[in-house]
Amino acid sequence: MDPNRPISAEDKRRKNIEEGRGASIGSILGSRRGTNYEFSTSNPLWRATLETLDFLPLSTVDYSGGVVITDWYSEQSSGEAIKITVRFMSNEIRSDSLKIIVHKKSCTKSLECTTSLSSNDKIKNELLSVILKKAAVFGKEKKKKK
Repeated sequence: MDPNRPISAEDKRRKNIEEGRGASIGSILGSRRGTNYEFSTSNPLWRATLETLDFLPLSTVDYSGGVVITDWYSEQSSGEAIKITVRFMSNEIRSDSLKIIVHKKSCTKSLECTTSLSSNDKIKNELLSVILKKAAVFGKEKKKKK
């Protein structure tokens, strides 16, 4: 693991701003002093992630920090719920550009709950596959428009 790579959303945001990847008042007012800012809607990987997770309630969506976190989601009254975190490691459309973490919460009828990392890689792999396929389509569309 690269010791210079920030892990927390706050550290990523700070690093992005230091490297000129964030919006500054100059870029908003039209000054082009080296800032290379891209709206999240023009990032194919970001758009594909949000579109893939659009059926889930989202608790955190932080483009500059590179993270999307869903709220707990459960189908009917199963007593189990999942929470998905997607971390953006890169803007490139590659399998190692995303880190998907799935947490599982199990509750008994007496409302005693336990939370753990899900050992079900099927969910992570399916999400990764769907996101990358959509991102590739969005990426091709973006290139056609240029």
